[in-house]
Amino acid sequence: MSGPGRGEGGPVVVAVGGGHGLAATLRAARLYAATVTAIVSVADDGGSSGRLRRQMGIVPPGDLRKCLVALADEGSVLAEVFEQRYAPEADELTGHALGNLLIAGLIEAAGGVQAGLDEAGRLLGAHGRVVPAASEPVVLKASAAAGEVEGQTAVQDAAHIQRVSVVPADAVAAPEALSALAEADQVVVGPGSLFTSVLAAVAVPGLAAAIAASPGRVVYVANLRPQPTETEGFDVADHVAALEAHGLTVDHVVADTTAVALGPVTVPFTDVALAGRSGLAHDPVRLAAALSGLVG
Repeated sequence: MSGPGRGEGGPVVVAVGGGHGLAATLRAARLYAATVTAIVSVADDGGSSGRLRRQMGIVPPGDLRKCLVALADEGSVLAEVFEQRYAPEADELTGHALGNLLIAGLIEAAGGVQAGLDEAGRLLGAHGRVVPAASEPVVLKASAAAGEVEGQTAVQDAAHIQRVSVVPADAVAAPEALSALAEADQVVVGPGSLFTSVLAAVAVPGLAAAIAASPGRVVYVANLRPQPTETEGFDVADHVAALEAHGLTVDHVVADTTAVALGPVTVPFTDVALAGRSGLAHDPVRLAAALSGLVG
């Protein structure tokens, strides 16, 4: 799915972030968009992703996998297989998601990160494209109350974070990410962990500027509740202020203030019920209804 400007039958949507939050946005976007592209953080250093990153020198595949699965054909058996994890008795395979191993193999066989991801998307019948925020793995660094902290896993546990950045400081944004933003009708940022998912992607040099230059309306989707330690005590306005401190000004905020206060938000906002039945994740249909009316 590609092409400049408004796509046939709907808008061109680019979603930025990482993890489960970005996957929720993709499930929503595919309900109203003609074209969907995910720009995914590559700062993860824990679990299966971290092990493959260290052993193979590749971008961590976990968040990329979640996004590919979110865009896969409904009822895809292969998508279910991507999410299966090896049990403890599997020895060195213990804890690995099968999809992570497949993505790692496809990247190696295809001769590049984007080529491997595109092949994975083809196999899954993905309704959209998944691209990394950077073409190489980056290390997330934070300035926090306890001083400088490095590594996404460590940053998750840091209190009173003022700023995050990535190492190397001259990391290059993936060209596919920049070209997608240049053609977007709408850029959706979040939801997800503010510093370790959303800003871990935005902090890649060139991405914040590319979002600002995009012709699409920039919409921030807030988390449903504060995240312990990382955003404990934050209201939605604090989230927006953190984005602005990292060079990202949004045009509109979508939030469900059932469990997190709105605060003095200074940009237009939509306060609407977004939680699914569990109350822990965004409902794709509700989120799609909120986002579909906010195309630039």
